[in-house]
Amino acid sequence: MKIENSLPCHQLPEVHPHNELQFTVATEEDFDDIMAISQDIYGGLDYLPSRFQAWLQETNRTVILARKQGKVIALESVCVIDDGETMLVEGLRVAPQERGKGVAGVLLRFCSQLVKAKHPEVKVSRLTRDDQLGAKDFQKYRLITKQGILLVRFCAEDLKLRIAELGLNMGSAGDGLHPSSTPVRLEPEEVIQIFLNNGVMQDILPNGTIVQDWQPFKPLSSNMAILLKKDIDWMVDDVSCPSVASLCTFPIRVPIGNDWYYLNIDMFGKDLTLALQQLVCHLRSHTDTLKGHVMCQVFLDPPLWRPMADFFKETLKVELVKEYTEQCVVESDVV
Repeated sequence: MKIENSLPCHQLPEVHPHNELQFTVATEEDFDDIMAISQDIYGGLDYLPSRFQAWLQETNRTVILARKQGKVIALESVCVIDDGETMLVEGLRVAPQERGKGVAGVLLRFCSQLVKAKHPEVKVSRLTRDDQLGAKDFQKYRLITKQGILLVRFCAEDLKLRIAELGLNMGSAGDGLHPSSTPVRLEPEEVIQIFLNNGVMQDILPNGTIVQDWQPFKPLSSNMAILLKKDIDWMVDDVSCPSVASLCTFPIRVPIGNDWYYLNIDMFGKDLTLALQQLVCHLRSHTDTLKGHVMCQVFLDPPLWRPMADFFKETLKVELVKEYTEQCVVESDVV
């Protein structure tokens, strides 16, 4: 097993026993091959097509491909965060014909050793999962936090009309909202001031973690610099003493079909009314000019899942794609 187009030889990790595989650093020329092994990923919600080019430009990220007989069969991305102490693992792809053969485990071990060679200060590996964790998982990982996942789909034009109708009756009986507070969209300097204030955010962030579109970050200055480079709307109910905070991505195209978009909303806090107000503000802002269909994932405190789902179905007349699932942030030591 070998790696090409990467580190000097004295920085390479040890060779693994899976001799038929070769590892290379991903380049722009590999895009089509990577898409070919990713066609059925996440039911068409694959984010990689829209992010691959940006990933290659990130200096703290390494994207590794596994090849068999020269053909791309797997991909893994690792990103160093948390002041260099954490290796964030994401983007795993394995070609359908190679699944179940141990390729993912070998690739992950190689990436871990590679990152450790480049960044010896890395202590833990973190990743997010949306499947049920079993006994074997807890032998490998420590659970950091859980969030509920609410996945819905809708026609942007229909939702825009529905929200417009709702806006005319904010605070009416049965809509679940009241005009007691107006969500505040934050400027970058306000984001830093609020999210780096442990006293303000300790009761809001789940186990002190900012989970943004599947990526878990500790509230540190270096991580805020990473997050503020992204297209994100940051929102709170109150700048001086927030109870609910939310982060919403700008819509990206996904390969479900023509004119399909993906929207991600991460919500922190336990107040349902405030969460609903911010949800409506995000949806209004980011569907206003869209034409087509939207798959929207909302991540939230698990007890809010059912009332939020009811609000989507009964008030916004939006379809739930699947029943309740959980997003689990887990970590393991890097040795």
